[in-house]
Parts: sequence; C-alpha cells; structure tokens
Amino acid sequence: MSSNDGFEIRQMRRQDLDLAVEWAAQEGWNPGLHDAESFFAADPHGFFMAFSNSEAIGSISAVAYDLTFGFIGLFIVKPLFRGHRVGVELGKRAFEYLGSRNIGVDGVEAKISNYETVGFKLAYNNIRYEGVCRPCNDGQGLVEAASLDFGRLEEFDRQFFPTARAGFLAAWLRQPAAVALASVQDDRIGGYGVIRPCRAGYKIGPLFADEPATARQLLSGLTSRVPAGAAFYLDIPGVNEAAVELVGGWQMQPVFKTARMYNKAFPELPMGRIFGVTSFELG
Repeated sequence: MSSNDGFEIRQMRRQDLDLAVEWAAQEGWNPGLHDAESFFAADPHGFFMAFSNSEAIGSISAVAYDLTFGFIGLFIVKPLFRGHRVGVELGKRAFEYLGSRNIGVDGVEAKISNYETVGFKLAYNNIRYEGVCRPCNDGQGLVEAASLDFGRLEEFDRQFFPTARAGFLAAWLRQPAAVALASVQDDRIGGYGVIRPCRAGYKIGPLFADEPATARQLLSGLTSRVPAGAAFYLDIPGVNEAAVELVGGWQMQPVFKTARMYNKAFPELPMGRIFGVTSFELG
C-alpha cells in the first residue's frame, strides 16, 4: 500500500477487479462478461486500485507473466479525479511491480506521447473490427479445443506470445459461454480461436493460424456458434496484411484502434500468423 496526496493505492482483491472491469465497460471498451476471472488467474498480485476516503477512484493492471515480460492495462481514473496525480501514481506502482521486465501496453492513440515519455515505443497498431455473425458451413472439420491435450495447445499458443501463459490460458479457454475451436490436420495443430460473450455482442480472441485459409475456417466456425445477426469483434494487428484481407472479405468495419507499445525490445512474434489478439487488457 502507498499513500499520495489524500489517496492510497492498494493491491486489488478479486472483487475489486470486477469494479475495474465495470469501469472499462463504462469507457466503451466492451469487456467480456467473464474476463475478470481469467485476468486474475494470470497474476492475482498484479492489479492495483486507488482509493480516496475508501472510495475507489482508479485502477491499473500490471500482469507479470514471468520474470521477463509483463503487460499493463485497465488504466482508468474516474473523471472527477483526473489531473490530480492519481494516474501518475498508479503508473508508478505498475512500473515498480513489474521491475526490469519488458512491458507491453495497448494504449489509445491520443496518449501515445504520454507513453513515450516513460520509455514506450510504438511497435504497430491493433485495430478492432466489427462484423455480423452469419450462418455458414466453412467451419466444418474443426474440433473443440477442450478435446486436445492442454499441453499441446499451450505449446502452440506459446509461438504467438512473448512468454508462456498457462494459468491465464487455462482460465480463458474454460470461460462460461465461450467457444474454443482448433484446426487439426494429421495430428498437427494449425490454428485455434476463442469467441466469448461481451457486454455488446461477442469478441474473438485469440485467433492464431498458420495459414490464412485456416484463419477463415476458424472465423467461420466460431461465428457459426453464436446467434446469427449478432455483432462480433476481432482485434487484428494492422501489420498483418492477411488479417486485413480476412476482415475485408467479411465486410467488417474498423471501430477502434490502439497503439501496441513496448518499453524495451519488440518481441519477435510471427505477426503474419496472428489474426486476432487475445485482449487489449492483457496482450
């Protein structure tokens, strides 16, 4: 716990994280209905909340995946308390917690210069696209991810993230009402994706695939598992031309953009095979 100018910062309890996710919904970020449980599983010590006279006034997540990599998100200060160092002190607490790790963040574009002042550098943009679920048969041949050995799926996922994230991934895959599908050919995983219910519509994330055709198959399969006509969202790395073609083919429209930034090295990831990031909050 730390005290600053009439407010204090504490490590969140599990129920505090529900409030932070509710703030994210009020900001228009459209979180998943069950995201908080998976977020907390990633690092139960990596969430912080500012309080003034017992009133919660700000939040930040600083998830330490291992000793080398962390991710900052859920950076929110209630409007009445903005401009009073609450955000600055929350940021400091997050940096203190993550220490010397390489840190990633998906920041809003209007705040890029703020992140640059504390050492972050722009890697690329992530772009949220909105589409409409429609019946189709292109997803035939996929399998439920739960039917696969978790170790194999985790090994596949590890190719697309800066470090292992077994605890988070296990919780993410078993979210209530979520659907996780995988493409398996000749006993080899070629891709997988997850669709989950959100405050508005559904989100797909992650969507990882070795080939564009596999990504299309997964997108079709996932959207066919939710009501036709429902809105869905996919957050793609703007640098993946195949992902841009994928959303174009589905007549999806861009609705939001973030700046993926890191304060040290840019992780070497196969961007051409990342068709959907997992979440803007945890990377």
